[in-house]
Amino acid sequence: MNQNLNDADLMKRVCAGDYLLFDELVLRYRERLLRFAWSKYGRQVAAEDLVQEAFLAAFAARESYNPSFAFSTWLWTIFLNLCRRQYKHQIRQPREVVRSSFSTSEETVIPEPSSSETPLHAVLKTEQFELLTIYLAELPEVQADSLRLRFFGGMKFTEIALTMDCSLSAAKIRVKNGLLQLAHRFSEDTTSEGDVS
Repeated sequence: MNQNLNDADLMKRVCAGDYLLFDELVLRYRERLLRFAWSKYGRQVAAEDLVQEAFLAAFAARESYNPSFAFSTWLWTIFLNLCRRQYKHQIRQPREVVRSSFSTSEETVIPEPSSSETPLHAVLKTEQFELLTIYLAELPEVQADSLRLRFFGGMKFTEIALTMDCSLSAAKIRVKNGLLQLAHRFSEDTTSEGDVS
């Protein structure tokens, strides 16, 4: 029954005191928020803590939600602000410490293989994800976050613009330039690997 309600209707009922319906919103957005946080911090525990904090902040601020705007934009804005605060705190650390947070450890995110996926393919996918998190960390934060919102959050450009408080054209440019820089970075690695062999 709750699955038939849209986000705004769920939030109206949550604000009216039906607090348990907030769980449905958590189920709808948790995985996308986690993918974003994993790609930004590279550590599952840190990502899960941040996502939980975002949902707690959203629930605490539920009365500030305006149903004339998309719930997703409101939630992502809260989440992105938390990420920025965390990122500023993390970036104050020496660069070696920040980069090492993306190295393989017991906290590294290991994607669950699908039934048709071989163990080797699962490992390669994990390595690609770790490499991507490192490359994203090298981009300007606004570009990297735009890419994360687009590809991990599954957001449209209009939603990215609202969430990041920028124009639609700026959101498109950030994603485009970020993709170009990532493509260049990946091609550099491919070329250097070819030189070694």
